[in-house]
Amino acid sequence: MASIGKMVIGAIIVSVLVVFLSKIAALFPFYMTIVVETFNLSNIAAADNYVKQPYYDATLQGLRERPLFNQDPDSVVVAVRQLNSDGTVGREAVGSANEYDYEWEPDDTKPYRQRGEPLQITITAMYPFEFTLWGRDVGFDVPISFSLTTIGLKYYKDLPLANPYENDDIDDIGYYDYLHDETG
Repeated sequence: MASIGKMVIGAIIVSVLVVFLSKIAALFPFYMTIVVETFNLSNIAAADNYVKQPYYDATLQGLRERPLFNQDPDSVVVAVRQLNSDGTVGREAVGSANEYDYEWEPDDTKPYRQRGEPLQITITAMYPFEFTLWGRDVGFDVPISFSLTTIGLKYYKDLPLANPYENDDIDDIGYYDYLHDETG
């Protein structure tokens, strides 16, 4: 009788582990979707030093319509932020598709910065870790996030040139000032 009880308990434990592992197996494509979308958005952000609103909306809408993401579409968050020189997260770097809309705006209100400035792209979503066990719904949501930092590549004429020798010893000889001398 004891051996039958052990077999039943063993079968229950094995069935719970199989269900648990099948849910973990679905986590890999969920996470890789977040990684790929973050990478794609970081390439777009690097090209223009910010993300244009149509690209941002298409990425967000595309993620919200995918399987597993569509179970809780409001939990999908796409954040594109500028990074300050001290490494802290700054303003949002999402703006109009027409960069000429910002031509007469003050520099600190533009969604883009000069070439060489870092941007951080983060996508966060809730993974629904749910399964039915003996007629009961068991589960919880696990926050999954991926972040990439990229560098803007585009040069904007309406922004001042950042001093690349700001923290370098070469500026002590005035090389930057020599290159950008207005008098001559």
